[in-house]
Amino acid sequence: MSIVVTGATGHLGRLVVESLLAADVPPGDIAAVVRNEGKAAGVAARGVEVRTADYDRPETLASAFRAGDRLLLISAYEVGRRVPQHAAVIDAAEAAGVAQLAYTGMLGGPAADFALAAEHKATEQLILDSGLPYTFLRNSLYSEVFTENLGLVLEHGAVAVHAGTGRLASASRPDLAAAAAAVLIGEGHLGRAYELSGDTAWSFAEFAAEVSRRTGRTITYDDVSWEARLAMLTGAGLPEPVASILVGMEGAIGRGLLAATPGDLARLIGRPTTPIADSIAEALKGLS
Repeated sequence: MSIVVTGATGHLGRLVVESLLAADVPPGDIAAVVRNEGKAAGVAARGVEVRTADYDRPETLASAFRAGDRLLLISAYEVGRRVPQHAAVIDAAEAAGVAQLAYTGMLGGPAADFALAAEHKATEQLILDSGLPYTFLRNSLYSEVFTENLGLVLEHGAVAVHAGTGRLASASRPDLAAAAAAVLIGEGHLGRAYELSGDTAWSFAEFAAEVSRRTGRTITYDDVSWEARLAMLTGAGLPEPVASILVGMEGAIGRGLLAATPGDLARLIGRPTTPIADSIAEALKGLS
């Protein structure tokens, strides 16, 4: 039996592997599933098993999983292609007889009515239909989605989104990775759905104020219309369908759909979650 992490060289996957190692899981009991074996050279050198497979090539997934494995399916990053990619992984996991399939979905689960959540909901249903022992890790939006753009925020002196006065209980990637590791290592998580969000929801006005406080510059919050935000994103080079999904996500924040703070994340990691102020501070260090 191995603890298997798909997308193990991605932003979240590599942090899950690090969390498993930090929890003293023997490296030989961890398997990193990657498309490019070369990118996994670092963890391979530490004794982690590397299995090469591709969501888009189902034939490669047949040898990626073993009976009894505890598997973390990290959702694919290409919006619009996720359902068939995830279906291929689920089929391979079912054929192999894995002992657990954990999946990183979207906060709110079936109640999330915006386009970005649609593929996650479809994937959860596929997992339920498969009959596999499952754990749903319904992640909130990553804090880093917003802090990684601080360079542009400082350049323009504003945070411009289509979110009104809505609040967002974002979570840091390291916190979400630690929660995934806890679920893969521990017992009692089968058949559970965890709503994973930060302890405290924040508004974009508060976000702008915190950036202002830490930089000594005046950063405003501009609540822009759907049309204006769509034009901003397409003007930056995003295809209109993708831009529309992102604006819809911001609209969901405005409607309060990503503000829930049930405490599941803090309970799984055994400590308070990382505040958005700390994530902002860390991102600003990288800009200095």
